[in-house]
Amino acid sequence: MLALPALLLFMMLTILFLAIPQLATDLQSSHTETLWITDIYGFLMAGFLVTMGTLGDRFGHRRLLMTGAATFAVVSLIAANTTDPQLMILWRAVLGVAAATQMPATLGLIFTTFTEPRQRGIAVGVWSGAISVGTALGPVVGGTLLELFSWRAAFLVAVPIMVVVLVGAPLLLPDNRNPAAKRPDLISVALSLATLLPIVYGIKEVARGDSLGPPLAAITVGAAFGVWFFRRQLRSTDPLLDIRLFANRTISAALGVSLLSAIALGAIYLLVTQHLQLVEGLSPLQAGLWVLPAAALLVVVSTLSPILARRVRPGLLIAVGLAIQAVGYLMISQVGSIDGLAMLLTGFIVLYPAVAPSMALTTDMVVGSAPPHKAGAASGLATTCSDLGISLGIAVIGSIGAMVYRSQASQTLPAGLSPEVAEASLDSLGGAVSAAPDLPDALGATLLAAARQAFTNGLNVAAGAATIIAVAAAWLAFTRLRHIPPTHPSTAASADDQALT
Repeated sequence: MLALPALLLFMMLTILFLAIPQLATDLQSSHTETLWITDIYGFLMAGFLVTMGTLGDRFGHRRLLMTGAATFAVVSLIAANTTDPQLMILWRAVLGVAAATQMPATLGLIFTTFTEPRQRGIAVGVWSGAISVGTALGPVVGGTLLELFSWRAAFLVAVPIMVVVLVGAPLLLPDNRNPAAKRPDLISVALSLATLLPIVYGIKEVARGDSLGPPLAAITVGAAFGVWFFRRQLRSTDPLLDIRLFANRTISAALGVSLLSAIALGAIYLLVTQHLQLVEGLSPLQAGLWVLPAAALLVVVSTLSPILARRVRPGLLIAVGLAIQAVGYLMISQVGSIDGLAMLLTGFIVLYPAVAPSMALTTDMVVGSAPPHKAGAASGLATTCSDLGISLGIAVIGSIGAMVYRSQASQTLPAGLSPEVAEASLDSLGGAVSAAPDLPDALGATLLAAARQAFTNGLNVAAGAATIIAVAAAWLAFTRLRHIPPTHPSTAASADDQALT
């Protein structure tokens, strides 16, 4: 019951990857609006995780879980029937907040329900595995639903699952709350969002290639709020995010590795799924099936990573995984717009399972290195970094890919296009693909060839940026985390025995 919301919520983080081309066409969203639809969910989910954990302590984790499930179900129904791209951004934002209510609630209920340390460890492992499975299954489930229905089914799939949570939670889960829990710091929540959203907006607008004044102003405003946010956390005796935890070198390194790994993956995953459909011409189901082997390997490696970490230093496992990721990104940076499918899929199969060690091991490093009374804050910080990294990757590296696309497309699109078709084609590859069938055969074919080449070049540059990020993360893991010893079973057993006494 507690693993089910975790699986769904992280599946919803990636389920739109394959639905984006169809969704963008139906809603007639611009490239910037499409990026917001994709990543606002993760930004809001990350931004509210710690606050919702505090509310769960105060008002009860089961109540918070059910409130979030009900909200998620209702808003999913609304989003599935939305026809305006700006409203879709709003509903995806609300879904992100609803998701944030459930993640800390499920983890809090695990610690309440499973009081024996060994059972609790197994339960946390199942919960973490559900997150990995959900992230991996998102595009596969999305592709299947798109083949059978439309992009709207990607939202509707959440409704029956949330109904199961609403029915089962009162019957199977205990209610717990701590009336003495602290009040949420709403000012800090507002400051965190006022930091992230203007900066991301500015980055995306810079990629559009229009006037630089407003985007740079937005980035400056976000940075100013960021300074205010960090100063408030340092001065607070009970901060929203305990910045002081970064003074611990292991925690700061593990969080840095987790963030960098997620940033590199976020946009490349999205761009690969778009390339499969818009450049290679695959159906959503075909694209999902091509992604399936990498997703299956991710689940396997996620399961094996904690087992290997009993014999091998976890920092070395993470560094090796990141180095393999870099190889995969480098392969994708060499993909061509013609006959590039084999290289694209091989690179993705190489890099995607290699994400698993950092995904599976960094949270335990962070929590294990924090003082016992700050374990909850450390766990929230680790989860926030992971969610935030994926959304930042889509925003930053995705914007780099978009900037390259617009720059090249502006020089290579054929003459003879109407202003409307030219504008739509410059905005995104999806616009070019939608317009091409209504053009004369030769003109449409030339338009598609030019737009697909521009998109592929954007993917190549984005993958090159991801390669650099993965190499930096591997170096950080190797130099700053290799001192952590293997988690030998005897050590874990000893810790369990001490906890029981």
